[in-house]
Amino acid sequence: MSDSNWYLINDIDKLDTPALVIYPERVKQNIGLLKSMIDDVSRLRPHVKTNKCREACSLMIEAGITKFKCATIAEAEMLGLCKAPDALLAYQPIGPKLERFVKLIKTYPVTKYSCLIDNIAAAKHISEIALLNDIVIPVYIDLNIGQNRTGIVSEKALSFYIDCRELKGIKIIGLHAYDGHIHDTDMDIRIKKCEEAFEKARQLQQDITDGGYSELIIVAGGSPTFPIHAKRPVIECSPGTFIYWDRGYSLICPEQPFLPAAVIVSRVISLPDETKICIDTGHKSVSAENELAKRIWFLNAPGLEPIGQSEEHLVLEAGKGHGYKPGDVLYGLPYHVCPTVALYERAITIEDNNISGEWMNVARDRKINI
Repeated sequence: MSDSNWYLINDIDKLDTPALVIYPERVKQNIGLLKSMIDDVSRLRPHVKTNKCREACSLMIEAGITKFKCATIAEAEMLGLCKAPDALLAYQPIGPKLERFVKLIKTYPVTKYSCLIDNIAAAKHISEIALLNDIVIPVYIDLNIGQNRTGIVSEKALSFYIDCRELKGIKIIGLHAYDGHIHDTDMDIRIKKCEEAFEKARQLQQDITDGGYSELIIVAGGSPTFPIHAKRPVIECSPGTFIYWDRGYSLICPEQPFLPAAVIVSRVISLPDETKICIDTGHKSVSAENELAKRIWFLNAPGLEPIGQSEEHLVLEAGKGHGYKPGDVLYGLPYHVCPTVALYERAITIEDNNISGEWMNVARDRKINI
């Protein structure tokens, strides 16, 4: 089978659709490529929000990656189940989430857990709960470097750091600088914006050391800025999408040659009129936060134009004389693979173009055990 047909499944008649399928050999290649793009594997801290499964995380651990980032308690527990050495919950745990986080720390002692803080009230509460449980929680100060979602602005961060140093029960070990607002295709523009954003973190790091305090590690970036941060010394980098890649980042980041490793398999189920086809890939099957034209792109039918989508259906303009018939199979790349994976409880693995097993997306749920 030619490289251009890498995604085809020989025993496709055994696969019900819509289905999320994963190609493990491509996943391994992507992990290897990630390692080749940085000088020291210890500087990698991949985000597991994309894969949400133990098997993919285990492949990274086997490849020598020891540090990870996650966004939910379920993702954090998944890393504990994998015995990952280091897991940063890139979230500030509040209320019951903090109680669950403390239970994680106690239940999975092999994994060193840490979390984010960005305001004094939350930091004090984390400190209090840690003291009640006779533990010290490592924390990273979450900086707002342009995402305008969470994080403290750099102008207030130094005094925040000094205040938090007085709190028992927590230990500040680093700075978290996520630049998810930067996704320009033009690399020169992306580099410029990345440098401007990162300077806020670098300056705070310098101000802290100038004040006589220990230097803090910086965890920076996501997928679009990974190649930029990878060239910096010491900085830990946190790409996530690399492991499966998707249509969106393949267009935004052509300089990153990761391989698509996750595909949505669909079937034609109806022919509404002479130019249109309807397939079984609705909102429940592929991430729908983007405009209709940027949700899924078909490897074996790139000319199909989405014109309508509902929960279980996607209507596509195929043109007169298209030749499609019910039962025909389409192989689609999601534009945004991370939330797409969250729609599936399992991914079907494809090896040597045949169904080989399944990976359970255990962290798609809000709760595994804790």
